[in-house]
This record gives sequence, structure tokens and C-alpha cells, in this order.
Amino acid sequence: MAATLAEIEAQALQLTPRERGELAHRLIESLDGPAEDTPEAIAQAWDEEIARRVADMEAGRTEWIPAEDVFKEIDEIIETARKRCA
Repeated sequence: MAATLAEIEAQALQLTPRERGELAHRLIESLDGPAEDTPEAIAQAWDEEIARRVADMEAGRTEWIPAEDVFKEIDEIIETARKRCA
């Protein structure tokens, strides 16, 4: 007979924090399926993306938004969501 979710959860909560973290990591990875590339290739792709973004910033192709404006907009979004949930 297959274990129920509640039974699996109870067993998982008896693991050490490190073991629970590893289990959570494995479960999350299982949702995405196997990686399409090697860790090295993924790191290389990120390095290239970072270099491209830095080049865009240095060339003036990037729109700069002051942090205070960004945080204000985020606060407004959160407040709107809270009002909808109330």
C-alpha cells in the first residue's frame, strides 16, 4: 500500500534540517525534469548573458530606474493585492 502524503510529511519532518533541505531540493528538481545541459554549459550561458547585459549598460541601451521608484511600484502592487484579498 502506498504511503499517504501525511505519512510522508511526518517522516520527512523527522529528518535533520540538512536532510530536509536535500529532499526539498530533489523534489523541486523533479518538477523541472532533467537539466537540458551540463552545469558548465549553464554557467557559461549565464556568463555570456551577464557580459551582454553589462555591455548594454555601458553602451547606454539600458533604461535605468531609480531603486526608490521600483520599491514604490512594488509597494503599490502589494497594497492593491491586499485590498483585493480583504
